[in-house]
Amino acid sequence: MSNRVLHLLACAAPPVRYVDRAIRAAQGTGWEVCLGMTPTAADWLADRLPELATLTGHPVRVEHRVPGARDGWPPADVTAVAPATLNTVNAVALGLTPTWVAAHACEALGKRRPLIVMPCVNSAYASHPQFDRSVATLRATGTRVLLGAPDGFVPNPPGQGHPETYPWHLALSAADTMS
Repeated sequence: MSNRVLHLLACAAPPVRYVDRAIRAAQGTGWEVCLGMTPTAADWLADRLPELATLTGHPVRVEHRVPGARDGWPPADVTAVAPATLNTVNAVALGLTPTWVAAHACEALGKRRPLIVMPCVNSAYASHPQFDRSVATLRATGTRVLLGAPDGFVPNPPGQGHPETYPWHLALSAADTMS
C-alpha cells in the first residue's frame, strides 16, 4: 500500500465510464485510491462496481453510512471530485449535501483539507451564472478548481464532448502538488 491516499469522487458525467483509467494512473504514481460516486454514476457503472472495488481494495462509496458505522476508508491526503457535474459544483459551493459525494467534498472543504474539483460540463451549463459564482466561491476557499485551458477541463458545446479524452491527468498532477 501507498502512504498517500486519494479520495476520488466521481459524478454522473460521461467520463465516469473511464474512471478505472484514473484509478490505475493514480496507483501507478503511488496513490492508494478510494472511489466514491453519486447514485446516478453508480447506476451507470452498476455492473462494474465489484471490479472497481477490487481495483481500489476498498468499497465504492455511494450513500451516507449509518451513524457510528465504519466506512472502511483511510483518511485522505487529497480529495478530488472528478468528473464534477454542474449540480455537484453548485452543491459543494453552496454547502448543500444532496449526495454523499457532495457531503464528503463539503466536509473536506470545511476541515480545510486539500480539495480538487475538475468540472465536466458542457458550454451551456458553464454559461449558467450560478456556475461562475460557484467556481469563484470554491476558489476563494482554496479549493483547486481545474477549469479552462491549459490546466483544466475545457467545456465543449452540448453533445460534442469526448469523454474518453477527459483530462484525468490534470487532476492527478494537481493532487501530486497538494500532497
